[in-house]
Amino acid sequence: MAAFIGKYKLVSSDKFEDYMKATGVNLVVRKMANQATPVQDITLNGDEFNIKTSTTFKTTEIKFKLGEEFEEHTADGRTVKTIITQDGNKLIQSQKGDGDKVKDSVLTREFNGDDMKMVLTVDDIVCTRCYKKIE
Repeated sequence: MAAFIGKYKLVSSDKFEDYMKATGVNLVVRKMANQATPVQDITLNGDEFNIKTSTTFKTTEIKFKLGEEFEEHTADGRTVKTIITQDGNKLIQSQKGDGDKVKDSVLTREFNGDDMKMVLTVDDIVCTRCYKKIE
């Protein structure tokens, strides 16, 4: 689990606008978010993870234990039931919406050395965001 710990800065992004649109994010927020360069700070205290995502206009934070469901308030304003599991060098974040207005999505963080590849999936949209470890 130590391989996950650190600060990661976004270096590239593909289809993030499409992902946000599919999850129902409004145009103004999509434009701002698409221009942001977030930093994800991943820490572990005992068996509780903390992922703090910071941009110039918003900071979000989730605290969780692997395999335990929790209510997540996403940066784009959705409320979902989330479970995060580990599969080797991956943290898999499964978000369940209410089925009507809030769609299900999966965010997979894959760690390889100083690189974190984040794949966000909703419907048939697959977005890839690559991060580089800065600390």
